[in-house]
Amino acid sequence: MQDKIYSPGVMKYVEESKKLIAEREAQMAQAKKWKFDTIAVHGLYSVEEALTRNQGAIIEPLYLASAQAYRDSDELEAALAYLVPTWCYTRIANPTTYYLEWVLALLESYKTGSDASCLVTASGMSAIAQAVDPFLVKQKDGPERINFVTSNRLYGGTYQHFNIRKKQERGIEVRWVHNPEDIDEWKAVIDEDTRFLYMEAPSNPQQSFADLEALADLAHSWGIPFIIDATCATPALTRPIAWGADIVVHSLTKSITAGGLAVGGALISRKPIVTKVKNDHPLFKESFAEYVKFFPYRDNGPASAPANAMFALNDVRTLRSRMDLVSRNCMAVAEYLEGQPKVYQVDYLGCPKDPLHPLAKRYMTLVDSNDGRGREVNRYGHLMSFRVDGPPENARKVFDGFKMIFRATDLGRIKSVATIPAISTHQQQGEEARRAADVPPQLIRLCVGAEDPSDVIADLDQALKRV
Repeated sequence: MQDKIYSPGVMKYVEESKKLIAEREAQMAQAKKWKFDTIAVHGLYSVEEALTRNQGAIIEPLYLASAQAYRDSDELEAALAYLVPTWCYTRIANPTTYYLEWVLALLESYKTGSDASCLVTASGMSAIAQAVDPFLVKQKDGPERINFVTSNRLYGGTYQHFNIRKKQERGIEVRWVHNPEDIDEWKAVIDEDTRFLYMEAPSNPQQSFADLEALADLAHSWGIPFIIDATCATPALTRPIAWGADIVVHSLTKSITAGGLAVGGALISRKPIVTKVKNDHPLFKESFAEYVKFFPYRDNGPASAPANAMFALNDVRTLRSRMDLVSRNCMAVAEYLEGQPKVYQVDYLGCPKDPLHPLAKRYMTLVDSNDGRGREVNRYGHLMSFRVDGPPENARKVFDGFKMIFRATDLGRIKSVATIPAISTHQQQGEEARRAADVPPQLIRLCVGAEDPSDVIADLDQALKRV
C-alpha cells in the first residue's frame, strides 16, 4: 500500500481478501509436509477448491480468458494496486499459470530449508532474460562499469543472448569461465563491478558441472547472487537452492514438459536472495520472482500461454519417476557407447570415467529414493553426448543413419532425440567460440527417452556401422 490512502470501498476488498490469503497459506503449509511426488501431483489445488469453485473438477481448470472481470471500481483499483490476490490480465498472470508456479516453487525448494517463489514465462530464454536483466541496471548517473561472470559451457541460445544482446548491444562486459569446475578461475575474474555468477549444470551439450555450494559461497562473499540453469536436472535430481543458489531457471519446454506439446520457462528464486543492486521495492530481495512478475515481466510481456502452462502442469505430476526412468536408460546407452571403437569420447556425468563424475555424484540424486541404507540413489539425467571418431563427415553419417531416434534440436522428450550442436543449437556461436566451449563438429548430442534402452542401442548400433 505504501503511502497512498485508499477509500473505504477499496479497503473492504483488502479485508475480504485476507480469508483467501489465509486459506492459501494453510494449503502451502500442508503441501510442505508432503513428499515430492504428492506435491507434484496435487500442488495447491485442493478437493475443497474443486468442489466450491470449480464444479468438482479433479484437475486444475484451464483458464483461456484474456482478462479478469471485477465487481466494481473499488475492486478494480485494489487489484491493479496489487492489494488483493488477482490475475487481472493474462499478460501479467492467469489462474492456470498460478497453479504451475506454485507447484514449481514447492518442488524446487523441497527439503532445502528455504522458501521460494516462481515466475512462469513463455520460454526458457525469456526466463533467463527476466532473471538477469534486473541486476544489470545502472546504479548511478554517468559512465558505469558493469560485468557478470558466466561459464562458457552453455546452451547456444544462452551464449548468444549474453554475447550479442548483453555484450555487443548493451555494452555489458561478459567474463567467460572456460573451466567451471575450477573455482579459482571464477575467483580470478570477479570484482566490485560484478553483478552475478551464472552457471548451467549439467551443461548442454558437454555435460559440464561445477561445485554448486562453492560457487554460491563465492558469489555471496561478494554480495551477489548465484544464478543457475538446471533444465537438464530438474528438481527431481538437483535442487540448487539447497546448496545456496539464489535463482534457478528452467526451460520448461525440455525435461519438465516431456510430452513435447508446449514451450515455456520458469524462474524460481530463493527467499530472500543476495544482491548488492539497489532497489527500493521490498520484493526485490525478499521474493525476487514475484517482483519480476509484478513489474519488469508485466511491462515486457513474455507471458506463458495458459494452455502451455496446463501441458507443463500435467507433465510435472510424474517428474520424479520419469527422470528416474530416463536416467537409467541414458546410463545403459552411455555404457554401450563407451565400448564402441568408432566413438572416441562419451560425455555423461553418470560414467565413472568422466572426470566430473565425483563432483556430479555429490549433487545429483533422485529425490526421495533409497539405496537400502537410507541414502538417495544417484541419477544423472537423460542428456549425454558422444563423439564419433574421424572427420566431421563421420558424425553426419551416423546422425543421418538413425531410424528410430528423431533428428531435432529439441531435448527432454519422452522420445529419444539427437542433434549435432555444431550445425544447429551452437551454429551461430562461431567456430572459435565452439572450440573454447568444447563443442566439436564430431559431437552428437543424444537425449535418451523412455523407450526400452535396448531399442535405442540397436538404432545406434546400426547407425555406427555406416562409418
